[in-house]
Amino acid sequence: MVSERDHERFHLVNRTRPVWNIANHLYSKRRLIAVPLRQKERNRKRASFDFFNPRRLAMAVVTQLPILNSKSDAPSLFDGTTRLYVAVTCPFAQRPWMVRNYKGLDNSIELVAIDLQDKPKWYLEKVYPPGKVPSLEHNGKVKGESLDLMEYIDKNFEGPSLFPEGSGKEEVTKELLAFSDEVNKQVFSAFRNKDADAAYAAEHIGPVLDRLEAALGKFEIEGPFFLGQLSAVDLAYAPFFARFEMLAPELMSYDIFEGRPKLAKWFKEMNSVDAYTDTVTYDLNALAHVLKKNYGRL
Repeated sequence: MVSERDHERFHLVNRTRPVWNIANHLYSKRRLIAVPLRQKERNRKRASFDFFNPRRLAMAVVTQLPILNSKSDAPSLFDGTTRLYVAVTCPFAQRPWMVRNYKGLDNSIELVAIDLQDKPKWYLEKVYPPGKVPSLEHNGKVKGESLDLMEYIDKNFEGPSLFPEGSGKEEVTKELLAFSDEVNKQVFSAFRNKDADAAYAAEHIGPVLDRLEAALGKFEIEGPFFLGQLSAVDLAYAPFFARFEMLAPELMSYDIFEGRPKLAKWFKEMNSVDAYTDTVTYDLNALAHVLKKNYGRL
């Protein structure tokens, strides 16, 4: 067993199935492998924290997807195949990925993982010049922005809809999806503040979480999700709450679910939704360790 102290010196992969490690694309069938980092990576000074930097999060990643980098050949672009481009540690990319999963589109939308720190030249020049993920190649065009892609996939592909209609749900959906940007802004800003404690969190994060707690009461007679039944709203928030839940206690001694029973129940339910959990291609404990280190909290 590798100790917590050794986490900064090793990439940990703990799975019985074949896995890819994005740091060096090591392929192994062993149950546990500990791969020493290159010396220059160990000694590299940590710059300001980039929350979605795949290379920074490499030791936490466990995925069977090959990660395409600057040395990788391009797929047969614009050949009629629909492709969703993602980065495996990016919560924004998880959003349309989850819609794809929920609607059963594995055979209709090919998943392509990109190394954002070593992007293929063809991705920038031929696919999506902004160089961000997620992006969707469909019908000879490429679209971006995670919330837009969630709706686009839902409306343009077969399968159960994640955008329910009736009972005012369309307006609530629009409102809560837009509000997700404010939630992320407030929480990540607090995480970056090294002086933030529980009192700071209660003042700056508490109000946005309380608003979500109240929102969960609107349709609770129909179920534990924001619109009663599972919808795009739940998928938009879930990958971020996985990070909030881990980091708020560690960085600010703050429990985001304390006093918010509906929010706690909601996230517990989300962790039983395959469309979401199938996109969690990283070990959460290892991820938490890396993120704490990058925030200078170890």
